[in-house]
Amino acid sequence: MMSISDNLQAVRRRIADAAHACGRNPGDIRLLAVSKTRPDADIVAAHAAGQTAFGENYVQEGCDKAQRLQAAGLELEWHFIGPIQSNKTRPVAAWFDWVHSVDREKIAVRLSEQRDAHRLPLNVCLQVNVSGEASKSGVAPDEVPALAAAVAALPRLALRGLMAIPEPTDDVALQRARFAHLRQIRDDLNAHGHRLDTLSMGMSQDLEAAIAEGATVVRVGTALFGARG
Repeated sequence: MMSISDNLQAVRRRIADAAHACGRNPGDIRLLAVSKTRPDADIVAAHAAGQTAFGENYVQEGCDKAQRLQAAGLELEWHFIGPIQSNKTRPVAAWFDWVHSVDREKIAVRLSEQRDAHRLPLNVCLQVNVSGEASKSGVAPDEVPALAAAVAALPRLALRGLMAIPEPTDDVALQRARFAHLRQIRDDLNAHGHRLDTLSMGMSQDLEAAIAEGATVVRVGTALFGARG
């Protein structure tokens, strides 16, 4: 059975191979280990193998892990990547370094108000619904400019980029088209005065397509930790 350390090395090789295939520097692409529902021991093992950034989807679970592992002396970077209810913004603002899933101004305002002014700003990505699924979280592409302007104006937040979770498909051309759409939205925002440096897109099954279209963060759980039981 492959260990988490072995899996981490394999994922990093995939990232490097994908980057080289499209003429990119692998060092420009960060791996975010998606640790939702995984035990602390898995995170400790990944950290021992050199992984420092972890993504959580559920507020209480993520905050509990962050508190326990901080008390254990691990220096980790925590990213919240799941939907955020307005009554859960306070713990997210307290325990996370990044939030990838902001899709409403109300949520951004609450995160800004509840972020400790003595800490570094909370890094934020706007989640964009690039595949148009009615059931999917994310702001519609044509509404991104207004939301970006509102979030960029808030104190204690740093608007860093965009995130997407496109509808799963094995069609590589469609994967790339959706990721290219997110990149184009980012480029359009930057052409109008924003300075966004992050495209959080691509997971275990489609990270090669995401990297080919400019991903700077890929979110990987299954390929790293194995299938959930």
